[in-house]
Amino acid sequence: MGHNLRLESEPMAKEIIEAVGDPRRYDEIVFCGYGEPTLRLDCVIEAAKALKAKGARIRLTTNGHGDLINKRPIVGDLVGLIDRVSVSLNAPDKETYNKICRPVFGPDTFEKVKEFIVECREKLPEVEVTCVDYEGVDIKECERVAADELKVKFRLRRFNVVG
Repeated sequence: MGHNLRLESEPMAKEIIEAVGDPRRYDEIVFCGYGEPTLRLDCVIEAAKALKAKGARIRLTTNGHGDLINKRPIVGDLVGLIDRVSVSLNAPDKETYNKICRPVFGPDTFEKVKEFIVECREKLPEVEVTCVDYEGVDIKECERVAADELKVKFRLRRFNVVG
């Protein structure tokens, strides 16, 4: 039982494209994983371009730190490639976010994630935020932030439920 998340090495874009084959066999191709996909933004873009050209619908699942990681705005690079973005907001406010997520980019990361979500909403076809029903997280307030403040869809994720 469980999930084997071990990779011998990080796959290159060419390997991802070859492994997918005909992307029309799938509802969507998702860039996510054990880590943050925007750490390898060039690889995601290269693979997404090739898969999109073959008819793929593509989703990016991210923690929303892509601008901070890459030290520049990245949403423009995703236009025309990413059909759906799912951002793990995981908290309704800065204090809860910092306590639970412990961001390496400092105490203002929560605000930067919200800015990323808004830019995605303005430039990409479909955006949702997710929160995990973790102890100490006000899920109703997360839903309110998504709907009223960020004006995007909300999806609840269950703590410790994988798959």
